[in-house]
Amino acid sequence: MKTEIVWMILGMGLVTYIPRMIPFVLFKGKELPPFIQGVLKNVPYATLGALIFPAILFIQKEDIWYGVLGAAAAFVAAFLGANVIIVVLGSIAVLSLYSYFM
Repeated sequence: MKTEIVWMILGMGLVTYIPRMIPFVLFKGKELPPFIQGVLKNVPYATLGALIFPAILFIQKEDIWYGVLGAAAAFVAAFLGANVIIVVLGSIAVLSLYSYFM
């Protein structure tokens, strides 16, 4: 393997490691305010929503209701407390029926 590639891999590892290490070093033994803790706990859900929502609307270019119906089926199943596998399979089943009848 070329030395440039080895240095590049090491550099990328260092650049990835440093931003993850800094909060542990700076906040070691310190308690964040409850508001900040609440905001940080919701970041994964907000990010996931921001990634999924556009895909719901543009999953099928001809029919916007395809994505909306699939998302609605998933939301209902998740709201009722179904397992993740059941949510996914239920949404697939609803969309399969929708595709068959439309």
